[in-house]
Amino acid sequence: MENEKQVPRRDFIKTTAVVATVAAIPGILSSGCAETEQTEGPKVWPENKLNIAVIGVGMGHANMQNCLDENIVALCDVDLNRVAIRINKFKEEHPDKTVPYQYQNYKTMFAEIGDLIDAVIIATPDHTHARITLDAMKLGKHVYCQKPLTHSVYESRILTQAAEKYNVATQMGNQGASGNDTSWVCESIWNGDIGEVTEVHAWTNRPIWPQCLNRPEETPSTPKGLDWDLWLGPAPARPYSPMYHPWNWRGWFDFGTGALGDMACHILDVAMRSLRLQYPTGIQASSTKWTLESPPESEKVTYYFPEREKYRNVEMPEVKLTWYDGGLMPDRPLELEDGEMMGDNDGGVLFVGTKGKIMCGCYAKNAKRLPTKDFKDYSPTINERLVEGGIGGHEKDWIRACKEDPATRVKTKSHFGYAGPFNEVVVMGTVAARLSGLQRVLKWNGEEMVFTNIQPGEKMRVPLSVKLDETKVPPNYNSEYGMIDAYEYAKSLINQMPRKGWELEI
Repeated sequence: MENEKQVPRRDFIKTTAVVATVAAIPGILSSGCAETEQTEGPKVWPENKLNIAVIGVGMGHANMQNCLDENIVALCDVDLNRVAIRINKFKEEHPDKTVPYQYQNYKTMFAEIGDLIDAVIIATPDHTHARITLDAMKLGKHVYCQKPLTHSVYESRILTQAAEKYNVATQMGNQGASGNDTSWVCESIWNGDIGEVTEVHAWTNRPIWPQCLNRPEETPSTPKGLDWDLWLGPAPARPYSPMYHPWNWRGWFDFGTGALGDMACHILDVAMRSLRLQYPTGIQASSTKWTLESPPESEKVTYYFPEREKYRNVEMPEVKLTWYDGGLMPDRPLELEDGEMMGDNDGGVLFVGTKGKIMCGCYAKNAKRLPTKDFKDYSPTINERLVEGGIGGHEKDWIRACKEDPATRVKTKSHFGYAGPFNEVVVMGTVAARLSGLQRVLKWNGEEMVFTNIQPGEKMRVPLSVKLDETKVPPNYNSEYGMIDAYEYAKSLINQMPRKGWELEI
């Protein structure tokens, strides 16, 4: 349980001597630094403000905007063109502020100005989250990491353990966790107002990027200013393609986690939190076409969670949670009026209880009991700690935690002790469709991170490529399939082995 006691914030002033030393370091492109501004002489940052570095300036821009009351001291991105664009945009939006250091390689940044940095925002593609986050924590840096927390189940377990060991303030970037609507749903369910919840449906409009892709055959030259090997990070080496960077990486298994990995950390948070879900005991999936390279365009994934202990006024029986993406939706509740929207444009969640139903949108927004006309004035009493600013205060809640005494720190709403196990559930779901050829409900041992009903040596048919042959009339699919060892394949999906130099060691 969170400690509600507020404590004095520690002093974050950097000494003039340390800052003078750092400010004197020149920008050296060959070592990964792309410093486009030079500070004039030593600088002492204002009292009680964090010095924050942002790694990944695309998605990181929005997070940075919510931290402007602090000091943004460095931007880091493997693509120097994006750094330059972001710096120019920052100057236009905030002419009174400056970001003195810009880097291409986060390791170089830590080596050169690590003593200056208190906290790090990590908003890189999914596959590089774990190593960068772990390196930051090992240096004692507080970490805000975008969702999904990691690319694989094993990586999530490592970051959970590391956060406990290094005792830094952490937050996963699923802003809905800090929203008042999330607390609204939790209190309503814990009050027992809709009875025991035995069924949950969750959905998203994603993907909004292409999926079910084959590896690009063309190999254009790498754009100037992009360190492609560094962008690949732990993923297997392959030639550069604009099909991967800067936008479509979510649609590739080696780099992203598809629609489920992208949005479930936002949408399923309210279900995991309100129903106090931990590891599922089983999972199954069905989907449209996919390839070994790329997720399906649409899928349905069903998790089976065991009974939990009673909480407050409600029992917590077994619950079946079904996820839909790519345009798939659950059956429309009969309690809805004609024309009444299910969730919102980004997705939603439907809780089915023994005494009623609750529905909300993405981030748990616009939560309501059904039928809406009968519960217009319904509002549960909120007993939880609310975050100032709600969804918009997610980063500031992390900043607050960074400044508190570690011994009595009030944990953030999505600290890694919660977000790590939650993310394990999310990314093990991204595996289910790829194992659907086994024709069974997969039994899951969460503690051991293993499917228990896949036998060594068992074979499974998988799609190697899916191609539409438009030379024929009518056009048809000319797909290739192969047989693989399902047991070894499943293990490789849960614990993806990184390239040399990207291993995880706590």
